[in-house]
Amino acid sequence: METLIEYFRRVGRYDWWVVSIELVLIGLVVYWIVDFLEGTRGERLFRGVIFLLVAGVLILNLVVEKFGFERLQYLYKGFLIAVLIIAVAAFQPEIRRVLMRIGQPRFSAGSSHQLARTAEEIITAVTELSAMRTGAIVVVEGQVALGEFVETGVRLDAKVTTELLKTIFHPGTALHDMAAIIRADRVVAARVQLPLAEAEMPELGGIKLGSRHRAALGITMGSDATVIVISEETGIVSVAQAGKLIRNISESELRKYLTGATDKTATIVERLWKSTKKSEHPA
Repeated sequence: METLIEYFRRVGRYDWWVVSIELVLIGLVVYWIVDFLEGTRGERLFRGVIFLLVAGVLILNLVVEKFGFERLQYLYKGFLIAVLIIAVAAFQPEIRRVLMRIGQPRFSAGSSHQLARTAEEIITAVTELSAMRTGAIVVVEGQVALGEFVETGVRLDAKVTTELLKTIFHPGTALHDMAAIIRADRVVAARVQLPLAEAEMPELGGIKLGSRHRAALGITMGSDATVIVISEETGIVSVAQAGKLIRNISESELRKYLTGATDKTATIVERLWKSTKKSEHPA
């Protein structure tokens, strides 16, 4: 108890507003990290690391200094270095996504007309494939190039159209298996092999995932791509981003994921596409 009183007495020597600002800044950083990692394996790992660090600091300050355990203090410093090295290795996918997000938009750069046209072509194809319960996985490339995965598939380099996407994933065709990758307004490759995530994700309540959903999570854990998955069994449409899987989404929700838009912006994109279609096909 005396050690705790002495600790708070030392803290009390600082100006209260300085301590308050420091605590708020630390809280904001921790909140942002937890929010960024929410729903991923990194969230549980981060909580464990924070617990070890907090417990270690308390032990070091309240026990080691009190009783003069110099050897324990020396070992703890080595333990902190080991935790730092392990954390960097364990959080590699999350660190990569953070660096990718800094100063980068969520969707490939391009004109509003190109963005609207490409998004609506994808949405139409997904809606029709879902209605037919045709399994599909469409990867929309972000700022991180997916060239290493494109090389595993069949190169196409064709303009994104509803008809093309439906043809690619039509059962029995040579390209229907595995994934198609879209870059800007082009389908750059089909029948692409993607890395698989774990078969069961605790974040999804222990739901056992199929190969398409595992592939969608696998590619988004190391890139900023947006992946659309259509279940062959149920026709349910899911979206994977940043290692998270959102199941059973609607057309409007899909539009927001593709454009990175708010409700208002997504509505504008939809109207822009419809006006473009009318101009192309006048009455």
